[in-house]
Amino acid sequence: MPQAHNSHPARKPEEVNAYLVGGGIASLAAATHLIHDAHVPANQIHIIESGPLPGGSMDGAGEPEKGYVLRGGRMLNFSYLCTYDLLSLIPSLSNPAKTVKQEIDEFNAAPENKTNAHARVIAKGEKGPEIVDVSKMGLSKKDREDLVYVAMETEKKLGDRRIDEFFEKSFFQTNFWFMWDTMFAFEPWHSAVEFKRYLHRFIQEFPRINSLAGVDRTPYNQYDSIILPIERYLKAQGVDFRYDTKVTSLSFAPTAEMTVTEIHFAFAKTGATGLIHVEPHDIAFVTLGSMTSNSSLGTNTTSPAPLPTPEQAKTAPDGSWQLWSALANPDANPQFHSSFGNPANFYTRTNESNWLSFTVTLKDPSFIKQYEEWSGNKAGTGALVTFKDSAWLMSIVVPHQPHFLNQPENIQVFWGYGLFPFAVGNFVNKPMAECSGAEIMTELLGHLNFPQEPTLWNSITIPAMMPYITSQFLTRKEGDRPKVIPEGSTNLALLGQYVEIERDTVFTVEYSVRAAQLAVHELMGTKRKPRDVYRGEHNVKVLLDALKMLLT
Repeated sequence: MPQAHNSHPARKPEEVNAYLVGGGIASLAAATHLIHDAHVPANQIHIIESGPLPGGSMDGAGEPEKGYVLRGGRMLNFSYLCTYDLLSLIPSLSNPAKTVKQEIDEFNAAPENKTNAHARVIAKGEKGPEIVDVSKMGLSKKDREDLVYVAMETEKKLGDRRIDEFFEKSFFQTNFWFMWDTMFAFEPWHSAVEFKRYLHRFIQEFPRINSLAGVDRTPYNQYDSIILPIERYLKAQGVDFRYDTKVTSLSFAPTAEMTVTEIHFAFAKTGATGLIHVEPHDIAFVTLGSMTSNSSLGTNTTSPAPLPTPEQAKTAPDGSWQLWSALANPDANPQFHSSFGNPANFYTRTNESNWLSFTVTLKDPSFIKQYEEWSGNKAGTGALVTFKDSAWLMSIVVPHQPHFLNQPENIQVFWGYGLFPFAVGNFVNKPMAECSGAEIMTELLGHLNFPQEPTLWNSITIPAMMPYITSQFLTRKEGDRPKVIPEGSTNLALLGQYVEIERDTVFTVEYSVRAAQLAVHELMGTKRKPRDVYRGEHNVKVLLDALKMLLT
């Protein structure tokens, strides 16, 4: 599973300076494992982040007066072996005697927090919304044959083809697809290779896809429950965080081997530039691209900004696409550009990679009370609710309350998204992308057949357009995603959602953490290797249970 070992120079941890470009979960995980596994002194680990806070796409912020914002939520489960290994090293914020992993385990073990969705898919009925019976997948014999074909075919044969090239149109109206695509955010035009990987990676979830009983939740949103504890831990150890600092390029030694010698940066607030000298025994980890770059927030009364052009992607404030583009550009990097993949494949196709999420801050308990009664689920136990007849293909998640550390008792927060934001709504006669937060809430209340008052005037809904949110799922060719350790690299590793890791699945926290663990193991020569990707298909019981569900 770990990639082929390059001829890296022997490193003495006490002499190493580690420069981690990007402050997302990949860099935070790398810093943790550099301390714990490689024994690099914490004050010699430098996290360089273009924004004012760590976390990258795992963000969460706000206040009751102006509204809370979550651009996304993440599914965790027992198969996230690398992620749970990481969280077992981090002290809990609420009780330092426990780890974050123990905190999550205890939270999910509590009977009142267990996920068991009673209203997973909702259809439009004659008298209002109807909860669909999802005990059956609704797959035809041909659908099953097509699923088996995609699952068994090689990635090379599937190539850069789309999911909808392998299935009949009726497949995309089955219970299976409505639950699968909204659980993982797949769309019919996404990569068949990524779909195949998910079929293998999450085969253990087939029997409970209709209840989402295998999903682990964090006590609060994932910024407060995961990112904040890791940041506090690393700062307490002495890790150097450099915020509002955008890395613009790297320089390499004039040798056949790939050795970073300089990191060029600019301060976000002043525009002043500088550089960091990197010694051959130092290491540099660079997170490539960003699924939430160029995100645009609307308000309760305004819509988000339009989708950016491909050129605007490279001028985003975070600099993530600009840096990757510079590394892969033969003019900017004539030596090693071919080792950095093809970023343009992922940032130039926003019509295929965008969707829109929204966060609702409720100042009146009426909505949650009515929702719990209607759905049969207490807040935090129902997981994802999908409105299959929504033109926007809208889904919502009503989590356990409070969802933020600073959330008052009289405030509730929930999150949702639409996979088709450029379709015209069923109740609001305009595309979701052009709607204000209040208009999105109006559409949701229409699908639920709930009264507008008092909810509409006692809530703040903040929409977030994300142009590249599923760009990792786009069709791609071999080589479009670079390796974690580029060929010939002596001190550079690449992290994040756009690197290539055999068998594992993008759009998961696990993917970023695994890349970080691989990088630390390879460049520091640690004894501890990342654990192998969980492979449920090697378990006969898992296979049989999955088959039974697919035959329903």
